Amino acid sequence: MKRRLEGKVAIVTGGGAGIGEAICKRFAQEGAAVVVVGLDTDPVREVVDDIQARGGRAIGFLGDISRQEAAEECVKLALHDFGKLDILINNAGVFPATAELDKYPVEAFEYMIKHNIYSVFMMSRAALPHLQKSRGNIVSAGSEAGQMGSPMITPYGGTKAWVMTFSRGLAVEQAKHGVRVNCVGPGPIDTAWTHKETGPMDSKMEKNTVNGVPMGRRGTPEEVANVYLFLASDEASYVTGATYFVDGGVTLSKSLSGEEVPAHLKKEPTDGLHLQHEKDGHTKVKSEYQAKMQ
Repeated sequence: MKRRLEGKVAIVTGGGAGIGEAICKRFAQEGAAVVVVGLDTDPVREVVDDIQARGGRAIGFLGDISRQEAAEECVKLALHDFGKLDILINNAGVFPATAELDKYPVEAFEYMIKHNIYSVFMMSRAALPHLQKSRGNIVSAGSEAGQMGSPMITPYGGTKAWVMTFSRGLAVEQAKHGVRVNCVGPGPIDTAWTHKETGPMDSKMEKNTVNGVPMGRRGTPEEVANVYLFLASDEASYVTGATYFVDGGVTLSKSLSGEEVPAHLKKEPTDGLHLQHEKDGHTKVKSEYQAKMQ
């Protein structure tokens, strides 16, 4: 049976950790050659090595793809090593702070604009000429917060709303070139972002985030990667301008309905992708970038 991405070449930004690691490994499983993209401090090399050790094809690219030069270099690397580009996954993003808006750190807001918005714009712009040749597609990371808005992370939700609206406009614009553009909107996923020990949430926010999920649990990175796989594959050939929420029903919920779910239904499915970096997400303004933002 032919694998769903056999012969395809994909760039996955933010591919070294969390959902990005799962996307890279799921795509490689399904036959894609993957460019794993991350910042210098991300475990990109480990993800590439693990994919290659399991018989997949992958290379790494380290750089700040919110910068035009780095985005263009990333695309050039994919073309140089694999000869073409079929899929761009704009997964890179940051979640550096939680606070009411009058106390929200300005540097955290600027950091999100850079890594949640500029990166999507720059990578999409650099990739489009080549996706037009291959009649490829783009899938970007939205969020349930971009659909509903969320207190204490209002600026984050705003950046994700931008990505979702940008993707809809781009889908209409690029349809005449045979390029599809879609979004995935994760809800609370079992990564560094949704645990108080590894992200900016306090214990109350973490508890309410999980209890607000009708299914009563966090999703797994692999569950999100499976939806990316569908949208990036030819199975979704008539899907463009869509946002697929992978949120356990959060966008439909108006209460802490997850509290009513029995314990045996809250158990996460077993991870089949050998993920090692799901808790290594981008949850603070990295010190080496603070000076560059001044």
